[in-house]
Amino acid sequence: MTQATPQGSRPDQRSRLRRLLPLAVAAWVALEIWLLVLVADAVGGWVVFLLLLAGIVVGASLVKRAGRRAWRDLRQSVGAPGGGSAEEGATRRTPRAQGSGTLAMLGGLLIMVPGLISDVVGLVCLLPPVQRSARRRVERYVSTRAAHPGPLGDAFRQARMRRPDGKVVPGEVVHEEEQPRPGGRQDPPLNP
Repeated sequence: MTQATPQGSRPDQRSRLRRLLPLAVAAWVALEIWLLVLVADAVGGWVVFLLLLAGIVVGASLVKRAGRRAWRDLRQSVGAPGGGSAEEGATRRTPRAQGSGTLAMLGGLLIMVPGLISDVVGLVCLLPPVQRSARRRVERYVSTRAAHPGPLGDAFRQARMRRPDGKVVPGEVVHEEEQPRPGGRQDPPLNP
C-alpha cells in the first residue's frame, strides 16, 4: 500500500531536536560517569555510593511530598470528600502556588537520577526564585500561544472523515445551538 506524503516534506528529513537530543543525552551520561569517577578517586568509592543512595532517598521523599500536595490540592479544588477540614479550606493554596509542585517534583526526580550534575540541577529546581521565574515563563508562553494558536489553531474546528475506500474528506464541525427537550423538561445539573 502506497501512502502519499504532503508536498514539500520528505520522510527522511528530521528536525534538529530529533537529531541532537540523543547526542545531548549521551554527552550528559558520559559527563555524569566521568564526574562520578573523579569524585570516587578523590574521596573513595563508598562515599560516592552513599551519596548516590542518599540522593535516591531524598529525591523519592521530595517526589512523594510533591505528589501528596498535588493530590490534596486536586481533591480540594474538586471538592471531593476527604479533601480537608474547614480550617484547611480557608488556607488553600492559590493556583499560582499549586503550579510550583511541578518543579518540586522535577527536582526530586533529578535528584533521584544517579549523578552529581543532575543532583545540582534538581536542587536548583527546588529554589523558590527559580520556581517563580519558571511559572512566569510558562504563563507567558501559554498566554501567547492562546492568543496566536499557530498552524494547529483550527484543529478543534476541523475534522477529517475517512471514507471506506481510504480517501480523506476534509470537513468542518459545526456546533448547533442545543435544542430544548420535547415537553419543556429540563434535567437538574449533575453536581448539586
